[in-house]
Amino acid sequence: MKTLLIKYKPVIRFIVTFLAVYGILTIGYNVYLNLSDGSKYYPDYLTNLVAQQTNEVLNGVGYNASVMPHPNEPSMKIIINGKFVATVIEGCNATSIVILFLSFIIAFAGKLKTTILYCFAGSIIIYAFNLVRIVILSIGLYHYPWQQEVLHKVIFPMLIYGIVFMLWMIWVNRFSKNVNTNE
Repeated sequence: MKTLLIKYKPVIRFIVTFLAVYGILTIGYNVYLNLSDGSKYYPDYLTNLVAQQTNEVLNGVGYNASVMPHPNEPSMKIIINGKFVATVIEGCNATSIVILFLSFIIAFAGKLKTTILYCFAGSIIIYAFNLVRIVILSIGLYHYPWQQEVLHKVIFPMLIYGIVFMLWMIWVNRFSKNVNTNE
């Protein structure tokens, strides 16, 4: 048993670190959500921010868009040209995806400065890509509402998780100190 633990020590360390970081960040995020009263920023600050930024981008690309609190659920309604097209819920703010990304990067850490910079840059890339994803999804739902299922549940999740996977591969192959080099 001891030889197996020694042999797989890097794998075990990765799994334990990943789960610990993921657990701590997820608990911290849930505490934030529970402390968010929604009185100033409904339903919570991050979700409201994503909705407002989506609105700004939609208006910036020529659509007459607005967002408003949904009366029956904790979300923000996206309206384009008077037509309700989508809701932005807590899960749309990309925080859970950023937590997943950060957990992997920290579990596969490189040099401290590089790890911190990559975590920061990767989080910004994911957030920005997610914002563009919501804008394009809203436009798609406005023009092709019958494609809602494939747009929302297949194409756009594939793209956002594809970006995260690509960032992970760049990290592992270029920056992580856990990569074996045969030089």
